[in-house]
Amino acid sequence: MKTVLVVDDERPIVQIAKDYLEHAGFAVIAAHDGAVALEIVRARRPDLVVLDLGLPRLDGIEVARQLRRESTIPIIMLTARVEESDRLLGLEIGADDYITKPFSPRELVARVKTVLRRVDSAQAAGDVRQIDDLTIDISRMKVNRGRTAIELTTTEFQLLAALARHPGRVFTRAQLLDAVRGDAVESFERAIDAHVKNIRRKIEPDTRNPRYILTVYGIGYKFAEP
Repeated sequence: MKTVLVVDDERPIVQIAKDYLEHAGFAVIAAHDGAVALEIVRARRPDLVVLDLGLPRLDGIEVARQLRRESTIPIIMLTARVEESDRLLGLEIGADDYITKPFSPRELVARVKTVLRRVDSAQAAGDVRQIDDLTIDISRMKVNRGRTAIELTTTEFQLLAALARHPGRVFTRAQLLDAVRGDAVESFERAIDAHVKNIRRKIEPDTRNPRYILTVYGIGYKFAEP
């Protein structure tokens, strides 16, 4: 049974989410402030966190930042804020999805299932990622399109692997830069654009209409879901 941590200072919302998620077969843990949420994640390691943006003691943005520094646990941001900048901020710090209040409990359950299914699929694939005719063997650092081997530099491969490990998840340029920080890569975020352009030139059938590495305007990039 998968465990979901629901973090919101509005107890009625937590109770509704808990009821619907438990009815869908999940175990649910509740927290009402950010500091407690971090303690629970570290101690009990839930499979996913539903995280409100506005929390006492430690807000949801800072909680998400700390979680991303420590783990890859899936995060669904839950917020009453509807401004695009707030949604983008959530995605920029590594949230896997977001839902705005008021929300449908059934939609929350559906989003939780979708994100967990995405994570399970990535884990089941191990170190080999396959989408259409593109195969990425992460452990052997090999990429093939059909039967044709594609030569990537070490930096290009690490960028591609970072994206492919989490299909559908949006990465900022800063996060991708962190993935290759130890290599000979220019230490500024716009260098990522140049590397992505080179990767696309090598792996995409049509660089004007990318199939594998997709641009998320204003944020960064994501790898296409199978």
